[in-house]
Amino acid sequence: MLATVAFLAFWIVVGLVLFFIALRGGPRGARATLQSQSRGGRRAAAILFAVFYVAVGVAVPLLILVGNDHSADARVGGTAIRLTKQERDGRQVFGERCASCHTLAAARADGKVGPSLDKLMPPAALVADAVTRGRQRGNGTMPAGIVQGQDVAAVAAFVAAVAGK
Repeated sequence: MLATVAFLAFWIVVGLVLFFIALRGGPRGARATLQSQSRGGRRAAAILFAVFYVAVGVAVPLLILVGNDHSADARVGGTAIRLTKQERDGRQVFGERCASCHTLAAARADGKVGPSLDKLMPPAALVADAVTRGRQRGNGTMPAGIVQGQDVAAVAAFVAAVAGK
């Protein structure tokens, strides 16, 4: 919501600037109007420009990033699935290591080599075993140890939480 407001505010300001330029008879007239101002007026205009520049260049992207924290939750068919911290970590690892081969709607993964996890709906134990020991059947070969350490439990929890939903 906040990102939408910031986006609209930016374009409103751009529109107002263009309206000002049009009222002054084009860029030359607008420049003449701004240059005929007093030294204090030019300083105020420069400060206003600097504030606007910082707001658009820094604050708007920062607000978009901060306001986008809910995007770590999975979305399947427009419905949000709340993820735990471990499942969000698993989503990250899945995207890096698994998404190129497996299909999983919640991760927006459309792999063609491995099985569709949405159709298979594996429990966490099966996912943990597969990423640890690998698989030698089907359309391809899944290497052993593709995910290691605490990432195994994270990926298994994520897949078990969202597969087929």
